[in-house]
Amino acid sequence: MHSSKQSPSSATTLPYSGIRVVEFTHMVMGPSCGLMLADLGAEVIKVEPVGHGRSGDATRKLLGSGSGFFPLFNRNKKSLTLDLQTPEGKEAALKLIATADVVTENFKPGTMKKLGLDYESLKQQFPRLIYVSHKGFLPGPYEHRTALDEVVQMMGGLAYMTGRPGDPLRAGTSVNDIMGGMFGAMGAMAALAQREKTGLGQEVQSALFENNVFLIAQHMMQYAVTGKPAAPMPARISAWAIYDVFEVKDGEQIFLAVVSDGAWREFCNAFDLGELHSDPRLNSNNDRVQARDWLMPLLREKMAAYSAAHIAQVFEEKGLPFAPIVRPHDLLDDPHLNATGALAPITLPDGRDSKTVLLPLTLDGKHLEVRLSPPKLGEHSLEILTALGYSQEQAQELAQGQAA
Repeated sequence: MHSSKQSPSSATTLPYSGIRVVEFTHMVMGPSCGLMLADLGAEVIKVEPVGHGRSGDATRKLLGSGSGFFPLFNRNKKSLTLDLQTPEGKEAALKLIATADVVTENFKPGTMKKLGLDYESLKQQFPRLIYVSHKGFLPGPYEHRTALDEVVQMMGGLAYMTGRPGDPLRAGTSVNDIMGGMFGAMGAMAALAQREKTGLGQEVQSALFENNVFLIAQHMMQYAVTGKPAAPMPARISAWAIYDVFEVKDGEQIFLAVVSDGAWREFCNAFDLGELHSDPRLNSNNDRVQARDWLMPLLREKMAAYSAAHIAQVFEEKGLPFAPIVRPHDLLDDPHLNATGALAPITLPDGRDSKTVLLPLTLDGKHLEVRLSPPKLGEHSLEILTALGYSQEQAQELAQGQAA
């Protein structure tokens, strides 16, 4: 086990302090796994490609919707550049793996085997090694296919459930990549715990498709229980009468939920809707669900007279669920996230300062903080390679993809 030079000193008290992870990953799924282990204290060394026209993890250069991938999923990591296509680069990788507790990868099936860095090639030499493989599909009839988050959302029922009938729609974030990485990290944690008992490592596999199926399993079970196919969320019969987005004064929008008879009473009292509260057709939640076709247009008309801020204030005072309709970038200024420390400062690889989102959990009342900003390409190459026994000159050549 190896510790890394990290600050603050509290890093040594984190659960996986002293665990070394070597990751051969790119995009989102594999880096998400490493991020979670890194935030929990592991020293995570990201091996990035150089030579043969390559210059690091390709997500460093992505534009548009991919521009946030590298800075989000690669904090608390060190960057080592190697050309694994050369004997010298592969030898350096094997020396590094010899010091590791965990290796993670998320390349296409067969890529790591060609390099001789797959689990079968490593397990005899490193019996304590835990090897986490992130793929599109677990072994089976689909394993040869190339998968992406959107691909498995379409074939796994999530796009069907998210979009309107006849209009499948992917979820608005990389849900399967991120959760697939989370399950990879969970598997690594389980394997580390088991290694304490057996002294042996093992291979952990996580996959996009199976992750998506787990996400949609509640609707599969809904069919098993009721015998009726689940309707897409926009077309479902809601279990609650008032559970919807309202357009209110000045064209603003707000989501409102009134899900119990007591809440209905509070809602009617607060907005002078006594005639609706006393209407016998609306006595119970189920009655109100049945009356949605005429009730909702009436409520939309009544609520349109109020501002979103006023409605939010009333709902908060009454303990009723509500939500403003927020854009992702608005959350950088969210008062709750900033007050609770859920956002933390980082330095982007280009040198600019920003905020990042921490893992959505606390340990002993504290968030898992940023110890290392997302690394510059090869930032830690010399530190890591000289620690493996290479001279300064050899380390520099290896890091540049040249023969050592």
